[in-house]
Amino acid sequence: MSDTLSPAQKQWRRRIFASTWLSYAGYYFCRKPFYIAKAELGAELGFDATSLGWIGSAFLISYTLGQFAAGAAGNRWGPRLILLWGMGMSAGVNLMFGFSNSLATFMVLMTLNGLAQGTGWSGNVGAMSMWFRRAERGTVMGLWATNYQVGGVAANTMAAFLLGTLGYRYAFFSGTVVLLAVLVFFVFNQRDKPEDLGLEAIAVDAADEFESGSSVGWDKTVMINIGLVGVFYFFIKFIRYTIWSWTPYMLSNNYGMSGSDAGYLSTTFDLAGIAGVITAGWLSDKFFRGRRAKISFLFVLALGISTLILYFFGSVNLWLMGGSLGLIGFFLYGPDALMTGAGAIEVADLRRATLAAGIINGMGSIGSVAQEFIVGPLLEKSGPSAVFQVLLAASLGAVISMGILLNRNRTGKADL
Repeated sequence: MSDTLSPAQKQWRRRIFASTWLSYAGYYFCRKPFYIAKAELGAELGFDATSLGWIGSAFLISYTLGQFAAGAAGNRWGPRLILLWGMGMSAGVNLMFGFSNSLATFMVLMTLNGLAQGTGWSGNVGAMSMWFRRAERGTVMGLWATNYQVGGVAANTMAAFLLGTLGYRYAFFSGTVVLLAVLVFFVFNQRDKPEDLGLEAIAVDAADEFESGSSVGWDKTVMINIGLVGVFYFFIKFIRYTIWSWTPYMLSNNYGMSGSDAGYLSTTFDLAGIAGVITAGWLSDKFFRGRRAKISFLFVLALGISTLILYFFGSVNLWLMGGSLGLIGFFLYGPDALMTGAGAIEVADLRRATLAAGIINGMGSIGSVAQEFIVGPLLEKSGPSAVFQVLLAASLGAVISMGILLNRNRTGKADL
């Protein structure tokens, strides 16, 4: 393997970055319309809050299961094939959403959409794994992982605009058009590894190398490391989905803000997160020599302090609440992206990065499901302060799990 990239390798790396970034951003255009159109679905189709909750739960549960399945399938058949299937299925399901009018149909379609959406993260992480060296992965994956923040904001904006101008059905139809366009671009601009194009494999660190077709499985040490990253991501995703799902609701119902103002204030979480992802990735390469656990540990410590600020001062002043949400977003999204992107590639071996990412993201998604069942009743019974306490507890869980990983690095049991 040569340390100098050929012009063809450089060109294809740009194409791989663009196609996978667009792929995961595109998934959000077929994930977000339901949440934007909830109220209109209830009004036009007679779905009450409980029914809408069942539809949302069907998605989250199948999404969690889909990530475990997609990781295993991507490891066997390669990320390209799994991603093409996932994007095609999700686009088709969203088209059918626009023609549906019964609860049973929405439940079935949402279950299928969850399974299809579950292919997105692990598949695209696996698709990136063979094209970039460890020394550059933090910076590259930090920039790359802005896809789900930019994609989420863009999908929300487009769905909301079409909902207001043409109705909820077109919010779903538009998502189908966008993801199909991304799929076409992906077909011509993505390959799983340089060798698929007759190019020389890109040099990697010795710790990353894994012979294709090897029968050697992950040992106990590797499985423990993957499990610890998964536990860490359970707490991170619990926090992220709690803020996504309940911040606008709390701001409207508990702090008297209008729906639009609540939506604008809650976006500080995602916008600050974009800066956090890029910063954490750059720092991990520049000052931590590709060690993701060190910078992630520092960031989750700061995340815990940020949740303390939210707990003590968030209810005092809405500006302080917005600032606290921005701090949480900045310090959460960095380790979120690093440990499930570059970290998932490096926790085991390159050629099974898709499987590792699927396991880690699947464990994390259990947290996104759990918060739906915990936070809603808690908010109704005890108010926002109890929710902030739960966020503090989740932050502590993330600090502890990342601290254990950091200690395993020091004792030679991990290489993160």
